[in-house]
Amino acid sequence: MARGLRLLSRAVERLRPLLVQGPPTRGFSAFVREPLHVCVVGSGPAGFYTADRMLKSHEGAQVDIIDRLPTPFGLVRSGVAPDHPETKIVVNQFSRVAANGSCSFFGNVTLGRDISLSELRKTYHVVVLAYGAESDRSLGIPGEDLKGIHSAREFVWWYNGHPDMCDLSPDLKNTESAVILGQGNVALDVARILLRCKTELATTDIADYALDALRGSTIRKVHLVGRRGPIQAACTAKELREILGLKNVRICINEADLATSPADEEEMRNSRIQRRVYELLSKAASVHKDNSYSDQKELHFVFFRRPIKFIPSENGSTVGAVQLEKTALKGDEVTGKQVAVGTGEFEDLKCGFAFRQKQRSCAKFERQSPEQRVRDNHCGIRVVCGRMVKERTNWDRCDKSPLCGRNSG
Repeated sequence: MARGLRLLSRAVERLRPLLVQGPPTRGFSAFVREPLHVCVVGSGPAGFYTADRMLKSHEGAQVDIIDRLPTPFGLVRSGVAPDHPETKIVVNQFSRVAANGSCSFFGNVTLGRDISLSELRKTYHVVVLAYGAESDRSLGIPGEDLKGIHSAREFVWWYNGHPDMCDLSPDLKNTESAVILGQGNVALDVARILLRCKTELATTDIADYALDALRGSTIRKVHLVGRRGPIQAACTAKELREILGLKNVRICINEADLATSPADEEEMRNSRIQRRVYELLSKAASVHKDNSYSDQKELHFVFFRRPIKFIPSENGSTVGAVQLEKTALKGDEVTGKQVAVGTGEFEDLKCGFAFRQKQRSCAKFERQSPEQRVRDNHCGIRVVCGRMVKERTNWDRCDKSPLCGRNSG
């Protein structure tokens, strides 16, 4: 925790020349004499950690947090899986920040609709955009608009009761097979919710309507599809260990996909996380090799495949399969990492339900001038008031699937 706060403090100090954008009539001396007045747009972990640091670092500071939703806590409320209550404990820390007399929360306030960025900059010494990326980018492949295809974010918001997705109504009753494109922690969350015993889910804070729908689900096979191999899987060992230990779920992995190259061995020597992920997958493949029962559900890890198109079912309106191209790993001369390249071999993976994952994009607003706009669809947090910050902040240095507590220490 302490290390993360020190990193955040240094990041705030580096950003201050860009963030402090008071009214034109204010000089720097006026800023020093007046109590610091800060507006944080977004009430998720990033917003509350920023507010906490501002209040502790600047005596007399007043922090106002605004959010488009009526309730605070963002990702903790809508992104953390309901069977991970230990991660949500961070809400207690955020609640203490909100209870500070110098901190105020204003819900149901949408930037760009209810108030403009220029208005905020005229009112506050500092405006911090911490609203995150809530929109999905498409994969850009044919058939993406077929029924039965959802983004992982939509499904996560749905089972967490997010007001934007409470009417999603995914059809879980007319298929036995689901495909999830991606093998990161969010993909594992979705697979785990689909396969976990519903009696266990009933003890969590999952949305009631989602629990009812999952109880009626006919899905018995879930395929996690990754472009690269098991060593490059984007999940963490903790999340992987949990899903591999699900009751009454058989783990299916093609043994040939577990073969390693010298480049793979080098990656594992340089990353304890990647080595541990590979070891867990190898052990699961061995344990479940001859363990098959008719009443078991199945979790398939499909490596070295990339999606080419979604294929409609016989009715022409719903997804019936996803066409995959086999890939091979090739060293990238620029990054030094192994990247997936197509081999020209294709196969169809049948499914009646599919989840796509793609980099998210930020909300668009304020297009009047270069000084008052955030670049369209920019997912990085290095864009502040439309300007590029040269040095990355703490959040951007973390892995691609950060947990709420990880970036604060």
